[in-house]
Amino acid sequence: SSLYIGAAIAKAMARQDFGAIKATVAGKSLEQVSEEVQQEMDLLKNARVDIAITGESGAGKSSLVNALQGMSDDDEHPAKTGVIETATKPTPYLYPPFPNFTIWDLPGIGTPDFKADKYRKQVKLDRYDFFIVVAERSTENDTKLIREIKKMKKRFYFVRTKVDLCIEVERDKKKFSEKETLEDIRENCEENLKKAGEPLPTVFLISRKELDKYDFPRLVEQMQKDQDFIKKDILTMFMPVLTKQGLKQKKEAMEKYIWKLAFLSCAIVFTPIPGLSLACDISILVSGMYLIYKVFGLDDESLYITAKRVGKTFEELKSAIQNLGSLVGGANSFVCTHFKLKNFLKDVMKDAENVLAKAADSDLLIVWTSPPQCQ
Repeated sequence: SSLYIGAAIAKAMARQDFGAIKATVAGKSLEQVSEEVQQEMDLLKNARVDIAITGESGAGKSSLVNALQGMSDDDEHPAKTGVIETATKPTPYLYPPFPNFTIWDLPGIGTPDFKADKYRKQVKLDRYDFFIVVAERSTENDTKLIREIKKMKKRFYFVRTKVDLCIEVERDKKKFSEKETLEDIRENCEENLKKAGEPLPTVFLISRKELDKYDFPRLVEQMQKDQDFIKKDILTMFMPVLTKQGLKQKKEAMEKYIWKLAFLSCAIVFTPIPGLSLACDISILVSGMYLIYKVFGLDDESLYITAKRVGKTFEELKSAIQNLGSLVGGANSFVCTHFKLKNFLKDVMKDAENVLAKAADSDLLIVWTSPPQCQ
């Protein structure tokens, strides 16, 4: 019976010390577990994540959009950048494997067409999950914007851009200290955020040209940490990888995804249609492998983007991929699906670390997933 199979799976997991999954299965039939897993998968597939990049005109909003996409400002389809405001309406940038994951480039607040007192209604601030407020310096318009976001009881992340330019300006002074300069910039921004009603302000200092430097990795990690479990998984899967810790987080997210696929594979075994189990298992296996491959940025499109950003050739980065096996071969219910995907994930992790290491001697050490596309 399905109850017996569910118990057998629980025993198998107990031998591997899979506590969390064992708790999910305990006392439930296979049908119950499969239904819950399917609901979670549907939630992951259908949940929306809308990130708004906002701030004053010319502060570097579009450049940050491009950075989060893994694209240069001069790539084929980036968000347009320039010294004047280039976004005339909220512009969405989509991520093809997960079309409900959208980065929005909002028009600059305080321009003639987007006055601060009408900005919330004009750009429909209420529709976004959270905000990245981009500023080259703290201004009154930034303060008004943050107050509006706080009224909506939504999260925001204050990003001070172009800190590399500030460092260069200060570098010629006799008593120059990069650390002290960064502290001065941070403290100035924090004081302005306190005036906007933020009692414990957090400021992220970033350089568009050196995203691995300063606070950009911390910004990505904090955004992931602050989300609920579904949106956290979505951000973890599709945001850029800048460190080995980032790779580890992706691995953990994909391990949970693999368990869900394995349970669905197990449920299909008991569908009384000849040949359906094998066909569905193969489909589950291949789709799972493809997503893992893409999430870690090892597909050709992602490698081309990474190569361009780190100043290496596609062939150099491709040569670091040595562990991936063939996608040929069928799964066989829970055990086979689970262990095939787990082994595949191990190989992907090794290759992702190799690609990260291959880029290590360049100025920018980043592995990106494939970029979103403008709608």
